[in-house]
Amino acid sequence: MLAILKKEINSFFASPIGYLVIAIFLLLNSLFLWLFKGEFNVLDYGFADLSSFFLLSPWILIFLIPAVTMRSFSDEKKQGTLELLLTKPISHLQIVLGKYFGAFLLIILALIPTLLYVYTISELGNPIGNLDVGSTLGSYIGLLFLTAAYTTIGIFASTLSDNQIVAFIIAVFLCFLLNIGFEGLADVLGSFLENFGMASHYKSMSRGVLDTRDIIYFLSITALFLFLTVKRVNTEGSKQVKWLNIALFPIGLILLNSISSSFYQRFDLTSDSRYTLNKAALSIVKNVDSAIIIDVFLEGDDFPSEYRRLQTETKQLLEEFEAYNSNITFNFIDPFEDQANQDLRIAQFTERGLTPMQLSVQDNGKQSQRIIIPWALASYNNQTVDIPLVKYKVNANQQETVTNSVQNLEYAFADGLSRLINPKRRKIAILKGNNELPDLKIADLLKTLQQYYYIAPFTLDSVATNPKKTSKLLNTYDLVIAAKPTEAFSEEEKYILDQYTMNGGKSLWLLDKIIMEKDSLFNPEGKNIAVTRDLNLTDFFFKYGVRVNPVLTSVKSQNIGRITLETGQDESLKLQHFLWPYAPLALSDINHPITNNLNFVKFDFANQIDTLKNDIKKTILLKSDRPSRLEGTPKEISLEFALKEPDSKLFTKDRQNLAVLLEGEFTSVYNNRIKPLELENDITKSTATKMIVIADGDVIKNDLDKGRPTTLGFDKWTKETYGNKEFLLNSVNYLLDDDGLINIRSKEIKVAFLDYAKVGKEKTKWQIINIILPLLFLGLFGFIFNFLRKRKYAKKA
Repeated sequence: MLAILKKEINSFFASPIGYLVIAIFLLLNSLFLWLFKGEFNVLDYGFADLSSFFLLSPWILIFLIPAVTMRSFSDEKKQGTLELLLTKPISHLQIVLGKYFGAFLLIILALIPTLLYVYTISELGNPIGNLDVGSTLGSYIGLLFLTAAYTTIGIFASTLSDNQIVAFIIAVFLCFLLNIGFEGLADVLGSFLENFGMASHYKSMSRGVLDTRDIIYFLSITALFLFLTVKRVNTEGSKQVKWLNIALFPIGLILLNSISSSFYQRFDLTSDSRYTLNKAALSIVKNVDSAIIIDVFLEGDDFPSEYRRLQTETKQLLEEFEAYNSNITFNFIDPFEDQANQDLRIAQFTERGLTPMQLSVQDNGKQSQRIIIPWALASYNNQTVDIPLVKYKVNANQQETVTNSVQNLEYAFADGLSRLINPKRRKIAILKGNNELPDLKIADLLKTLQQYYYIAPFTLDSVATNPKKTSKLLNTYDLVIAAKPTEAFSEEEKYILDQYTMNGGKSLWLLDKIIMEKDSLFNPEGKNIAVTRDLNLTDFFFKYGVRVNPVLTSVKSQNIGRITLETGQDESLKLQHFLWPYAPLALSDINHPITNNLNFVKFDFANQIDTLKNDIKKTILLKSDRPSRLEGTPKEISLEFALKEPDSKLFTKDRQNLAVLLEGEFTSVYNNRIKPLELENDITKSTATKMIVIADGDVIKNDLDKGRPTTLGFDKWTKETYGNKEFLLNSVNYLLDDDGLINIRSKEIKVAFLDYAKVGKEKTKWQIINIILPLLFLGLFGFIFNFLRKRKYAKKA
């Protein structure tokens, strides 16, 4: 076998045809990846990965490999040396394997110079070296499996004719048919046929995911064509062909692949395990028992490279969903395919709540605008939910927006599917009776929560008349929300709420310990006095381990909200936005499911929270920016604070706690105290439960526009959208989520970008390196190879 292998390599490189074939392969790859404009151009694509190469290579290999293998047996037959070869003391299988491994080694030699692309991407990354090595390695392994299958097909085709051109054409046809031919048949005869094609199996391997089903498939194709080649050689050697064996072998391979589809293992080699579904998401996907159709509107021409990446990531995620459950199907739709009706379509999507997004597209130095619909609709049993694909953050550029969006994709789709297939089973009580915010001021959050849970108002007024019934009824709810109460709680009401917690109830508290509203400043004087509000809850939360202090948190930073004021007079009168120190934009410094990848949360006249030592686990969810200042009451607040630069000497504090999560077994506030009333089952130690305390009631309040509630977190004056709604929804989901779906948000996915400045500056240099250097390597190899060959076989004088 080794002699045959050496003969194959020597004969290939002994003629100019061998060098020409490999040179064409390297040149085509280099031109498409580094020079030609198009979807394969790595520098225009803008991402630090080689997905373009692994997408392009199979098509070039369809022609390269048949060119390498076409002479393996056809040349032996034409020259009459095949009969001589068959008489040698070596089995027909060994002859075939010798030629096969010789051709396979030649293809590997042709692929080695492409490792230069890996180095280039690593050097052009931002930062340098941010290439995902695991994903790249997995993709190369997938390419080798595809190459192995192509090579056996080429070897088999060379046994069918003594004409090399005919063998080449047959091999190209068979490779093309097995690569994408079954996808075309699947559209007509059924999607199950797609699994017979190489493209569907190579697809996941090309992005760094090794699946035993795909590996067994490629090994089966390789074994099948090696088997057929051996049988074909047997006929050349006048051996009798046993047709039963020929039939049994493919049947055995089909059975093996059928078994592997039920018992398989996947290995996600990507550094961030981006193609490994979270257990909660996987559970939802597997529970889909009837057809779910997902229409994705992220399709069209002239997408910026960042949004092409979002499109690709969305498609790959849905392919993962589809692989686990065939009931899930998806379509990518271009919403503006008919340009004549674009305005009408935009109006229809807007009315449906699918807000269009306007992008800036740079092309050859020219800037244009492109409107996309970054949404998906999932339909199941005559129900439809909308799924947002873009995750906004204040002041984020397109790169940052796409990174955030890609990271949020799995949660967005899993959450959408969960809303479709899982019936509501949790109940939320919205506390009333202590002058909380009216429903109109919290309408947007209530509307969103109703998609997940049953919502009902719950008044504590009945505590005074029938406390036992009130307590029993309250305990039927899974969560209570106190949305900015402004009247003090009685001891009886506190005791009922305490016993609710002792029974395992969850709660979300949004409290204001200072009386001050932004609207109260819009008076002739432009100022008002902030005073302390007594809610009679200090001892209540103190026992649980937190204290909301009656102080105002102000911040001197760019991470604060704006206040809109009228400036000028008469004709020059205009609205202008000013930095407002009493509107801190809160952010998190931990990776937690509630706050991970979260936009800024806007507070208004926020207080400050201290945590106290006890057995309860405390997680600070949100903090203000630095430097900050704590202001006691009474305190005069004036609009003039927005018009002049704050005194830096006053802002000496670090970041302040604004929201805290409490988890554990709580001790009753009334433990070892006289109870304000009698209940049948007084509990002093709770089961494991959770509570979130937020030091500002306005976090939950939506604005009104012409009497109608706006989106929570949307500032109608500055047109900025903050993360208030998402934060509160995540908080509720975390408090009530027994399935762990919210934990998907902890998953970190890194999108590696190229350094655009470096690419622009050094573009020509890297184009020359990647186009010319592989050819120089080939030329150097050819020179050394032929020099050594001549030295070995030249006649001595």
